[in-house]
Amino acid sequence: MRYLCCLLFITFLGCQPTPTEINSKPFSMTIDDMQVLGLIGGTSWHSTIEYYRYINESVNEHFGNNTNPPLTVFTMNQAKVHKYQVENNWSGIADMLVEGGKRLENAGATKLMFCANTPHKVYDEVQKQLSTPIIHIADATAASIKKRQIEKVCFLGTKYTMKEDFMTGRIAKNGIKVLAPTEPKVVDELHRIIIEELTYGKIVPSSKQYVLDVIQSFVEKGVTGVVLGCTEFPLMIDENDLQIPIFNTTKIHAEAGVEYVLEKVVE
Repeated sequence: MRYLCCLLFITFLGCQPTPTEINSKPFSMTIDDMQVLGLIGGTSWHSTIEYYRYINESVNEHFGNNTNPPLTVFTMNQAKVHKYQVENNWSGIADMLVEGGKRLENAGATKLMFCANTPHKVYDEVQKQLSTPIIHIADATAASIKKRQIEKVCFLGTKYTMKEDFMTGRIAKNGIKVLAPTEPKVVDELHRIIIEELTYGKIVPSSKQYVLDVIQSFVEKGVTGVVLGCTEFPLMIDENDLQIPIFNTTKIHAEAGVEYVLEKVVE
C-alpha cells in the first residue's frame, strides 16, 4: 500500500508543468517584440512613478508574469521647469524637452511621452525638432471620454492648462464640451495646491475638500465627467470620491503608452 501511494505521488509530480513550461508562452516573446517607449518625466517625479507603475503593471498583466516593457526615462529638473514657467520662458522648457527627447531617441525609443499635461503647451514646438512621434495626452483623453459617450466635462489642472486652450481646446475638437474654472481665485488656489503640495507628495485634507467642492460646482452646471488634467490630481482624488466618472489623465496616457509598447506583439 505504501509502495502504491509513493508511485501515485511520483506520477502526480511527473505530470506537473516545470517552471519553463509554465512560462513558455510569454517567454517565447522576446524583448524585441515590444516597442521601445521613451518617458520624459520629472514634472513631478511623483506622477512619473505612477506612469512607470501603470505601464509595467499592464504589460505584466498582458503576459501573465513579470515581463517588463522596454522603457527609457529622462527626468527633467522640476525646479528649473517651475522657474521657467514663472519667467514665462516656455522656449526654455521646450529646449529641455527637446534635449530629453533626443537623449531618448539615441537610447532607442521609437515613441515618446511627456509625463504631465502642462508641458504639452510646447508640444508642437518640440515635435518639430524631434524625429520620434510624441503621444499627446489630450488625444488619449478625448478618446477615453468619447468611449464613455460623455459630452460635457470639467477640466482641472495648472493655471496654464485651465486658462489656455492647448489642452481643453484639443479635447473640445472631438465634439466634447469642456468647462474649466475661470474665477482667478479658484484658478490660483488649484494651481497652488498642485505646485506647493501635490508636487511634493503632500495630500492635505482641506485642499482635497476644496478640489471636490470645485468639481461639485461644475456638476451643478451639468457636467457628467471630470478630467483630472494635472497628473498630480489622481494622487489626491479617485473614483470613490465622486459619483461621476473621473478621467485620470495619468492612467489614460499611460494606457496609450502600453498600447504602443504591445503594438507588434502577436500571441
